[in-house]
Amino acid sequence: MKIITHTGNNIKIAEIISDEIIIQSVQDGLDLLGDIYYQGFDKVIMYEKNVTPEFFDLKTKIAGDILQKFSNYRISLAIVGEFDKYESKSMKDFIFESNKTKHINFVETLEDALNRLGS
Repeated sequence: MKIITHTGNNIKIAEIISDEIIIQSVQDGLDLLGDIYYQGFDKVIMYEKNVTPEFFDLKTKIAGDILQKFSNYRISLAIVGEFDKYESKSMKDFIFESNKTKHINFVETLEDALNRLGS
């Protein structure tokens, strides 16, 4: 795992780069959050490919539990990927509602993530 640092408006944003799945469980999400938090980052950008597919099945509760931790620590998150493939109405609603808050974001490009998190 590699972390690329972006800054905007005095905000330190971590972009997580990896060829592997980083978040397989709620504990993995908490470990990543702690690592990012203690390195002084305010916000995080991850890629869909680095998150277990079970995250996108709301019945597993992985997404809700992990995103609640990010909210509790006030660390904003953007997940970059192609989310149109998720046909579940509940997942589509979850993504829509998350994007409205701007604290948890599901976006298509790194540029979109930087724009949402850097403002």
